[in-house]
Amino acid sequence: MKPMLDIRQLTKRYGGLLATDHVSLSLAPGELHAIIGPNGAGKTTLIGQLGGEVVPGSGSIEFDGQDITTLLPAQRALRGLARSYQITSVFPEFSVLENVALAMQAHRGHSFGFWTPMLKQAELVEPALRAIEQAGLSHRAGAMVSELAHGERRQLELAMVLVAEPKLLLLDEPMAGMSHQESGNVVRLLQGLKGRYTMLLVEHDMDAVFALADRISVLVYGRIIASGTPQEIRSNEEVKIAYLGDEALPL
Repeated sequence: MKPMLDIRQLTKRYGGLLATDHVSLSLAPGELHAIIGPNGAGKTTLIGQLGGEVVPGSGSIEFDGQDITTLLPAQRALRGLARSYQITSVFPEFSVLENVALAMQAHRGHSFGFWTPMLKQAELVEPALRAIEQAGLSHRAGAMVSELAHGERRQLELAMVLVAEPKLLLLDEPMAGMSHQESGNVVRLLQGLKGRYTMLLVEHDMDAVFALADRISVLVYGRIIASGTPQEIRSNEEVKIAYLGDEALPL
């Protein structure tokens, strides 16, 4: 099966620091692949390279059969690569539905229709409602964003990405700052999306990672030291050593 994402020998150096050290990785269509590693391992740099915010020093990124190494973030998004939980255009004074409909409008490149109420435009509202349902927020579609809890706002940000029907989701620490209950809600949500989207998850919550991932890669000092199933990663001695004094791996 042709990979949805194929990373080859990706590097990024900041002075004497090699933030990503010849990283190679591939994701099959529909796979949920997690990247874990101690603080300072290079996870943020890697996600930045994949999203287009960080220019690689060398190496290549192939997405859906096309080389995207030099493409800008907006160009990658138009091809179906979406970085979730990094949305900045959330309007607190608007409702959940209005925010997602605006995201749909922006994705389609429509100008704002001042003479037609946005929520009267079925081509915006219908996909927005589907994305809100996928994100588990149907019961809050009419709520103002300013009223949402932290976890619900993260769900809204996911809906604003899903409305564009991406081929690949880059999930950059989606559980950050969440309560245990909120994290559990997001885990169940992502389990429901598995198989429908290819997903690359970077997350510190090890319980969530081991509950969700088909495969896990461990990044340490910019280098992948192990890749495998959750059970293979649990039993890997090099991984256990890398995590001593940091997050404990669930047994």
